Amino acid sequence: MTKEIKEKIIRSLFAFIGVGILALGAATLRIGQVGLDPYTAANIGVGNTLGLSLGVYQLGINIVILILVFIFGRKYIGIGTIINMVLTGFFIDFFTWMYTDIFTIKLTLVIRGLLLIAGVLIFTFGASFYMSAKLGNAPYDAIAPIIVDRTHFSYRSVRVTQDIGFVLLAFLFGGPVGIGTVINAFFTGPLIEFWNQKVSEPLIEEQVMKVNTMNKGR
Repeated sequence: MTKEIKEKIIRSLFAFIGVGILALGAATLRIGQVGLDPYTAANIGVGNTLGLSLGVYQLGINIVILILVFIFGRKYIGIGTIINMVLTGFFIDFFTWMYTDIFTIKLTLVIRGLLLIAGVLIFTFGASFYMSAKLGNAPYDAIAPIIVDRTHFSYRSVRVTQDIGFVLLAFLFGGPVGIGTVINAFFTGPLIEFWNQKVSEPLIEEQVMKVNTMNKGR
């Protein structure tokens, strides 16, 4: 097995784990009834209006956005894109089922506050983890970098504006908007940058470097 294939497998594994973590964070916010991230909240609202599950609707809208990303920023498409766009909605449905049917959580004010904090941190860490695998962004996450490439605005300002737009969409369609949605809208970009610099990128690149070093020693 070549070095390139091994590296691709490792990065794909990290992307897969990152998507799972991201979905767990979204499900944590969902079960805490504190509002989901803007994109998921909007998708649940529109999906419910159309009579579709989150997994099915999110896959459909991801395909539409992916076409636009392919036209305007195809460099952001990779294996990680496919992993995220296909699995995220279904993973959220699965973790929500686990919270609902396996674990019993009494939603006191304190518990909801803890679920809010945990959900935001887990969600942004998962997003950072799969993005740091550098195998392509999810269609939604590719929107801001494409705009930044073409306008040279800061990533934080573009991402916050994008998220606020989807908060409004979620609100209009009756999606699960709450304080968690608002917090995600303003802090997703900064928190992802924090996780990228402090944890995700150093960890993933260290593992990739180990593989490359092992190959050189053979």
